[in-house]
Amino acid sequence: MPINWLFSEPILFISWVAAILIALTIHEFSHAASAKFFGDNTAEAMGRVSLNPLAHIDPLGFAMLIFIGFGWAKPVPVNPYNLKNTRVSSALVSLAGPFSNLICAIVFGFLLNFLTPLLGQENMLVNFLFLLVLINIILMIFNLIPIPPLDGSKVLFSFLPDKYNNFKEKFSINGPFILIGLILLDNLLNLNIFSSIFNFTLNILYRFL
Repeated sequence: MPINWLFSEPILFISWVAAILIALTIHEFSHAASAKFFGDNTAEAMGRVSLNPLAHIDPLGFAMLIFIGFGWAKPVPVNPYNLKNTRVSSALVSLAGPFSNLICAIVFGFLLNFLTPLLGQENMLVNFLFLLVLINIILMIFNLIPIPPLDGSKVLFSFLPDKYNNFKEKFSINGPFILIGLILLDNLLNLNIFSSIFNFTLNILYRFL
C-alpha cells in the first residue's frame, strides 16, 4: 500500500498524494466544464468549474483513498433537464471525466518516455510522471465500470429507454453496495480482477508511447 511510503519514502508518498489530487481535480473539473458547455450551470453556480482541488475534494473520501486505496471526490451536480439533447449530452458529460484522465495519461506518458532516458528511472520527476500516468489510467478505467455511482453507469442510463426507469432507480440505490462488495471480494479472494484490467490498459497505452 502507498501509505507505507509515508515512513519509508516520504517524498514518494507526497508525490503519490499530489498525483491523486491532480488526477481527481482534472476529472471533476472536466465533468463540470462539459456540463456548462452543454447548457447546465448547476456546477458552475457551486464553484465546481475550477482547477482548485479544494473545490472537488471530499475530505473523508480523499482520506480513504490515501489510506485504504478506495475513496471518492465530491460528485459534480448535473441537472440533465438543463442540457441540450439530454441523453447524448448526459453521456458526454459523464464521459468527460474519464476522457480527461486518458488525455492526461497520454501527455504524461510521452513526457515520461522522453525524460526517463535523460534523467534515469530513480529521478523523482520521472517517478512523479509515472504515478500520474498510473493514477489517471486507474481513475479512467474504474470510472467506466457501469455500476452506480460511477460514470459508466450514467452513460448506460443515458441510453436505456424509459421503460427501464424502475431498473435504473433500483440499480442506483444498490449499485454502491454491489461495487463495494466486488472490491472486497477482489481483495479478500485475491482475484486481482481490477488490477488485471488496469495492467492490461497500461500495457496497451505504453505500446503507443
